Amino acid sequence: MPKVKNWQINREMEYPYEENRPKRQIGYVFDINKCIACQTCTVACKTTWTSGKGQEVMFWNNVETKPYGGYPIQWDIEVLQRLDGQSWDDEKQTYEGKTVFEAAPQGERVLGWLPKEEDYAYPNLGEDECAGIVEKGQYFTGIHPVWMFYLARICNHCTYPACLAACPRKAIYKRQEDGIVLIDQARCRGYRECVRACPYKKTFFNLVTRVSEKCIGCYPLIEKGEQPRCVQTCIGKIRLQGFLSKPEEARRDNPIDLIVHFKKVALPLFPQFGLEPNVYYIPPVHVPRDFLEQLFGPGVESAIETYRNVHEDKELLGAFMLFGASPKIIHSFRVKGETAIGYDEKGDEVVRVPFSEPLYIRPYFDRKHDTYRHNIS
Repeated sequence: MPKVKNWQINREMEYPYEENRPKRQIGYVFDINKCIACQTCTVACKTTWTSGKGQEVMFWNNVETKPYGGYPIQWDIEVLQRLDGQSWDDEKQTYEGKTVFEAAPQGERVLGWLPKEEDYAYPNLGEDECAGIVEKGQYFTGIHPVWMFYLARICNHCTYPACLAACPRKAIYKRQEDGIVLIDQARCRGYRECVRACPYKKTFFNLVTRVSEKCIGCYPLIEKGEQPRCVQTCIGKIRLQGFLSKPEEARRDNPIDLIVHFKKVALPLFPQFGLEPNVYYIPPVHVPRDFLEQLFGPGVESAIETYRNVHEDKELLGAFMLFGASPKIIHSFRVKGETAIGYDEKGDEVVRVPFSEPLYIRPYFDRKHDTYRHNIS
């Protein structure tokens, strides 16, 4: 296989095709410390894209409760068990184990597995279930002994997609203009090799049309300069979508670049799989570190420390203020005083967010109307 550079695992790896990065790469940052699993993103995606026949079990976006939840069932455990010998050089932050491409059986391109139909029958399995039981006399000490958190998931629009690598029909392609991974359904013959190959299980098979489908990155919105539906509708404002630069070309005025490349506060999900996914997560601060390191790699401790001290870093705080602040894609930003200002691709201002909202206190007794107020702020 050809050798390609994967910066997330800090080394070259094997991949079926030569390196061919797009002109620009769609990227997301999810702050899962703020996710409340309201599933608004899931419903927005579902009603927009997957309300047709054969799409009943398709959730291009889903929110699952860790450590027990997963859709399809145990999608992560199934891959981790097959991918033996995972190990990191913590000092160099280099992955020393095999990726799903390097561990593929002879005659196959990707180490994968095909879920059973019943694995898609329980999208809320494990929801709100905690790891452990609260014992008498326990109290909070910084890391919860009993914990859970919500993990929002979409297609990662990977730099090295396993679905693309495995497709015998070459029906899957990565757009050069934005890095979105799509399926040409006219070429697809429903072999489900893409479903088998994707370790995140974000490619689905339609039992009615007999072809595969997946998240399309809301490209009709992207082409208009707007963020995807799951980003725009997020009530907790945990999501930010933009375009991620290569590490050597990163710009500090690009909020996605600042968060991922410069501050390293958001990390990829299972980077050891080798796909170089382009959805990045700010790790939950209350979860045991060994569990988080398996999910996000060796940068977890540093990311959490940076996140905890964000109020001491106005530049990073300014980037965080842009989460959910505008339906438009923010290509650049700057901090002016106590305000974060976001700009579109043309450099026009699209949003201005103050670090703190002004507070106005009204008198308890309104003399003009001769009445008392119950809410004075």
